[in-house]
Amino acid sequence: MPDLLIELFSEEIPARMQTRAAEDLKKLVTDGLVENGLTYAGAAAFSTPRRLTLTVSGLLDASPATREERRGPKVDAPEKAIEGFLRGAGVSREQCEAREDKKGTFLYAVIEKPGRPAAEIVAEVLEAAIRNFPWPKSMRWGAGTLRWVRPLHRIMCVLSSEAGDAVVPLEIDGIEAGQTTEGHRFMGDGAFEVTSFADYETRLKRAKVILSAEERAETIWHDATNRAFAQGLEVVEDRGLLAEVAGLVEWPVVLMGKIDAQFLELPPEVLQTSMKEHQKFFSVKNPATSRIEGFVTVANVETPDDGATILAGNNKVLSARLSDAKFFWENDLRVAKNEGLEAWTERLGNVTFHNKLGSQRDRIERIAALAREIAPMVGADAALAEQAARVAKADLSSEMVYEFPELQGLMGRYYAEAAGLPTEVAVACEEHYSPLGPSDAVPTAPVSVTVALADKLDTLTGFWAIDEKPTGSKDPYALRRAALGVIRLVLVNGLRLHLDRLFDAQILRHKIEAGVDSDQQELRDALLREIAQHGVFGSSVKAVIDEIEGDAAEWVKEVTNHRPDLSDDLLAFFHDRLKVHLKGEGVRHDVIDAVLAMPGNDDLAQVVRRATALGEVLGTEDGANLVQGFKRANNILTQAEDKDGVEYSFGADPKFAEVDEEKALFAALDAADAEIKPALEKEDFAAAMTAMAGLRAPIDAFFEAVQVNSESPVVRRNRLNLLSRIRTSCLQVADLNRLEG
Repeated sequence: MPDLLIELFSEEIPARMQTRAAEDLKKLVTDGLVENGLTYAGAAAFSTPRRLTLTVSGLLDASPATREERRGPKVDAPEKAIEGFLRGAGVSREQCEAREDKKGTFLYAVIEKPGRPAAEIVAEVLEAAIRNFPWPKSMRWGAGTLRWVRPLHRIMCVLSSEAGDAVVPLEIDGIEAGQTTEGHRFMGDGAFEVTSFADYETRLKRAKVILSAEERAETIWHDATNRAFAQGLEVVEDRGLLAEVAGLVEWPVVLMGKIDAQFLELPPEVLQTSMKEHQKFFSVKNPATSRIEGFVTVANVETPDDGATILAGNNKVLSARLSDAKFFWENDLRVAKNEGLEAWTERLGNVTFHNKLGSQRDRIERIAALAREIAPMVGADAALAEQAARVAKADLSSEMVYEFPELQGLMGRYYAEAAGLPTEVAVACEEHYSPLGPSDAVPTAPVSVTVALADKLDTLTGFWAIDEKPTGSKDPYALRRAALGVIRLVLVNGLRLHLDRLFDAQILRHKIEAGVDSDQQELRDALLREIAQHGVFGSSVKAVIDEIEGDAAEWVKEVTNHRPDLSDDLLAFFHDRLKVHLKGEGVRHDVIDAVLAMPGNDDLAQVVRRATALGEVLGTEDGANLVQGFKRANNILTQAEDKDGVEYSFGADPKFAEVDEEKALFAALDAADAEIKPALEKEDFAAAMTAMAGLRAPIDAFFEAVQVNSESPVVRRNRLNLLSRIRTSCLQVADLNRLEG
């Protein structure tokens, strides 16, 4: 069985595209081979800055011959149906056989395909892969039609076996396949021929090319950490940067330099970000002080002076970059200390957040108002929460964040500390963006949690208010991420929030923001505060509205005419995100549906506790069997109510019970209700569901001993009312109708 070696040699491929491109090449070629009948034992793909490589081992010499019998229409079928069958099978009428069976006489086509040599199939498959390669961006050059990420210079395509090796005949836009490649651009010895993958990999290494990206990354990390360790330092780990740098070099040469003393007082994050973004340098820190004191750069060439010239050039460029960062830092500190962060906040009035949602300054005002409303619910100081909300985004106006947007929040903390603001405020400046993703840390400091919630809720309610919701896979404003962030903030901190009320309050704030006169803003804030705490339709809200009815402005009508449709839709969006989150935690989807159908489903912490308790009960034999008993009772009851046109929901009386099992069920329901109701009032869902699961045995015994549809109308009605008690008792805990099975 031959082995196949493919190399596509080009100008430098962007590092971010290499790994995906190697996998795409592997998939396109191996899928194409298998579709054409060529199976194989194994395949591996590799990438360097100038080449994509694929090796396929244990390939068949040729595709096997195939014989297929295909049944067509009846011989007396319409002519068009027969023509369609013949065209699809690729045969003529004379090549078909007429065969008779129980249903009539049918046409049968026997399709025979001879096997084809591997080289012929490989050529077809590789050409199709190259011409249809899914590069994120590609280019044309010269007069040809071929598109590639960078100009393609060579195609190597070799089949090798014990009998020898042979080039697969192939030509694409004037590039003929061969078995020639070359090594390192500067340290290699020119072009050379290879006969197999083992020969290819060995000779490339001699020519100063490490084929495996993983091996290049390991080499870089090993050499970098050893050099740092020798000087009592540590390399700051950055797996993303390591993968990128491994894609920039074919022969990594690790060099380490020192940062000029004048830059050592810059925040470590500034140094690290500047070196990473502009120079692709690894940061080296002093473990005793955590101060960044050096850098590691990776060259692609060995030099006679052991990299001294390269390091000197890198130091010169780095000093220029860090001089800029130092200027930004010092200038920003001067503003923070002398003018305060509010100066930057005011400038955000000229920065549009969204054309329908106003400026960043407008948004800050809304976030600050919502933070004051949320603070008591989170256990935060309302004044500190409002203060933090007003300065949390100030650093967006700073020069450092303008240069390095990824430092937003972090620089806000530094500047807040420099301005002498309380520690809680400074920490909130950094943490209020979190969590940004499912693996990001969740803030736990009350002020940080308050501002983070206010920030995300204002974003969500704002885009809901202007009908800019996510659709399908499109989510340009990252609203799904914002909702997941709220969910994680609530669950990790065990917060008891009625999100529906907060949605209503902030949606109304968006709607009436522009229409409130300055002398009515206190009334508006008081009204929205009551809505956030007690709901838009609560009596306390009505009392506030009554106070201002005599001087009612147009904006009050927005409150009195408010419908819950938007907040209901936003809550449904949250429920979808919660389902995704809980499924990731191993909670069954039907369990989530069963608890979301209960009242109070805007209290996410309560929903999760209820779902956890229900899941644990369903994991027991009693719990699983109880669901079957409940569904049996519910089905019988529903059918009887539909048939009789009445609702059996009252009047079950133990004096009409005829058998012991029936009497026992009455007693069991009384006992369960006595436990379930107090447990639910205390929100002890585990106890409530355990009491519910205890009904399994008496319900099973009841159905074994009793025929519900008794001949006696009185007994039948009493038993149906008893089934209604089963349904009512169980539905107190969760909507068991939504459980599968």
